Amino acid sequence: MKRKSLLDPLKLRAIKDLNSLVENKKSYTYNNCELDIYETHTSIQNVSLKFDNFAFTGMIRGKKELRIANKTDKFEYLPGESLIMLPGEEMIIDFPEADTSPSQCIALSIDRNFIKGTVDYLNGYFPKIDTESQWKFSDECFYLFNSPSLSAATNNILRIAIENNSAKDFMTDLALKELLIRIMQTQARKYFETNFLQYKNVNRFASIIDYIKNNIREKISVDGLAKLAYMSKSNFFRAFKQEFGISPNHFILQERIGQAKSLLRHQLPVSEAAYQTGFSDPNYFIKAFKEVEGVTPKHFQKDLLLKK
Repeated sequence: MKRKSLLDPLKLRAIKDLNSLVENKKSYTYNNCELDIYETHTSIQNVSLKFDNFAFTGMIRGKKELRIANKTDKFEYLPGESLIMLPGEEMIIDFPEADTSPSQCIALSIDRNFIKGTVDYLNGYFPKIDTESQWKFSDECFYLFNSPSLSAATNNILRIAIENNSAKDFMTDLALKELLIRIMQTQARKYFETNFLQYKNVNRFASIIDYIKNNIREKISVDGLAKLAYMSKSNFFRAFKQEFGISPNHFILQERIGQAKSLLRHQLPVSEAAYQTGFSDPNYFIKAFKEVEGVTPKHFQKDLLLKK
């Protein structure tokens, strides 16, 4: 599992200032979107929530257990995670820990014409370098782990909402466009990581991901990946980053760390986990692991033992 990038914490409101202890809503309305900040301060089950427009939601604190009616079984929804909700879809939410750990989340409802106009503009004036791909949203990849770029774009929306500025509508539209791009990039990355086997013979990015996963112990260069994709190095680098929002080198590093975590879970020695995931220098592995995960490999293993 990849490390999730958290949203900046917002101060909880005083109980006396709330209209409701369950999904109390504070709203900020702009030309093309509405930002709602929800708080729940009491444990409760089966709370229903719907949105009239396309909605991007993100957890800030606490824990929810929810299902999307007619679409999913119940799952945990935690900080560092986001959900895409289509118009009219219903969330059924439980708040098992809100008595002691209040939940706080955001929901950004975005005008569908603004979304269509942004996607059409990107495809018309900033088409993807890889001609196999277009800017688009995926109905399948609705549950996301926040990348740093997705969290940064979301935090930018929150910052604009709470500051006093007469140009808020203009600034929000600009921030919305960046957020939509980051959502599409995060969805594309998740889609190809999940479905690379299905498309590896017909899509260059799927085949590249397949190659990386199967050769993680070897030295992998951007030059080599570009040749496999039948692209120049510069075009491949730009196309990959445009598609997924991260560079090929960063993707390879995260894949190495992800596979190393699987080995560490089985209490493999740190040096062996490093070797089996392509790190020739254990000290560099420890440094890279901490940069990605926030803890050293040894602390990661100790935390796992404490949780058993």
